[in-house]
Amino acid sequence: MLKRILIVATLALFGAMAQAQPPRALPRVALETDAGRIVLELDTARAPVTAGNFLRYVDGRRLDGTEFYRAMRTGEGAGLIQGGVRDPRRLFPPIAHEPTSETGLSHVDGALSVPRFAPGSAQGDFTIMVGPQVYLDAGPNSASGDGLGYAVFGRVVEGMEVARRILAAPTSPTEGEGVMRGQMLSPRIRVVTARRLN
Repeated sequence: MLKRILIVATLALFGAMAQAQPPRALPRVALETDAGRIVLELDTARAPVTAGNFLRYVDGRRLDGTEFYRAMRTGEGAGLIQGGVRDPRRLFPPIAHEPTSETGLSHVDGALSVPRFAPGSAQGDFTIMVGPQVYLDAGPNSASGDGLGYAVFGRVVEGMEVARRILAAPTSPTEGEGVMRGQMLSPRIRVVTARRLN
């Protein structure tokens, strides 16, 4: 009987200790760019594959020296900016797609997302939403064309004014193919370094 009481008391103690633990902080990354600093918080809890892939590029220093090269404007002061690794020699293999319908995340203002072609083709690029762009979420009306949308994996926690500056930067009227024609930044905005903060 005493042994049983001790076991129950021990289990209760460990349960209380587990509940008392603060939630683990999500990792943050500072992008130092020619336009200023942007700090990102990566949702490794809800989008572990996509956030983990981005951290792999950060930790491998493969984002250093890359560029923000695209500004897609969807309205007055709204749209998205795109940057990342474009050199095929610096790319890691593609990752599995994590649709917003599974993660519960959305393309709200400041959301960090990953562009792709087919599901499972995302690699080293990323986008930052300036203003809500929820038409990029998974769903029957998704801009992705396949209903699976694009994978959100974090958000900007500092430096949205820098993202807005990049969105407003000059673009070339002739550069870019297809829907990207006229959206290519000229000049590009360099990502000097990308480093974890915690």
